Amino acid sequence: MPLNLVHASDGSPRVLLTEPSGSSAEVLLYGGQVVSWKNDRREELLFMSTKAILKPPKAIRGGIPVCFHQFGNLGSLEQHGFARNRVWSLDSDPSPLASADNQSSVDLILKSTEEDLKTWPRGFELRLRVSLSAGKLTLIPRVRNTDSKAFSFTFALTNYLSVSDISEVRVEGLETLDYLDNLMRRERFTEQADAITFDGEMDRVYLSTPTKIAVIDHEKKRTFVLLKHGMPDAVVWNPWDKRAKALSDMGDEEYKTMLCVDSAAVETPIVLKPSEEWRGRQELSTVSSSYCSGQLDPRKVLRGFH
Repeated sequence: MPLNLVHASDGSPRVLLTEPSGSSAEVLLYGGQVVSWKNDRREELLFMSTKAILKPPKAIRGGIPVCFHQFGNLGSLEQHGFARNRVWSLDSDPSPLASADNQSSVDLILKSTEEDLKTWPRGFELRLRVSLSAGKLTLIPRVRNTDSKAFSFTFALTNYLSVSDISEVRVEGLETLDYLDNLMRRERFTEQADAITFDGEMDRVYLSTPTKIAVIDHEKKRTFVLLKHGMPDAVVWNPWDKRAKALSDMGDEEYKTMLCVDSAAVETPIVLKPSEEWRGRQELSTVSSSYCSGQLDPRKVLRGFH
């Protein structure tokens, strides 16, 4: 079946993904960015700021931005790199992945341009496959070195998750791990809590994380399960009230209904020799949970017994 490519009211082209159980996703060509993921009950699972600007040159506050070739300000280039500020193209040849000629998957590509080479003189191809299935959203990013010299980069998929109340959310799977605290000049600490909970601004890069992380939303009785490969780090971010008010593209109170948990390769940059390709994989899924009443042990989710 052909791709369902539409133009929104603001003129921005986007791909609509659907699957038989009723869930859906929307992917903008601008930024190669997933901006919506709804379950079979049409509930939006991703956060999108009401003040988000969905067109160039501003990065989009919400959904799943792609951070390449630089995460954050870890380098000399623009914040989080330029991939999220470029218009991507449909990829007609996603080899070695098989072509996904259906309405539940899309392949996108971003190639280095003359403009990009002025700021980052490296030839590359960045590909992204977004696939939708019942209860699951899968992203497969790939980077190929098309240059004559080796290069290194950092990378992240920033998952803006929609939550009911940030003060009622906990993240499991990162306990006892080391992390870099971006609010403390990237000083290194070890997580002491049994689970991460939120009562103020947080901006941390957890290092050498497990492949599975659970985000438990008590009020919605829903758990997000993040499964990732090729991206060993995990970034946890919520701006809280003061920082949210300083962000022009975010509502003052919107920090209460969002949480970013990112799949990332930050601490150790990825190095590619000419013609080499790196591949990552991220699966986001949801399971209903009644953790407060003990019906779901999140550790079972982390171990894959759900």
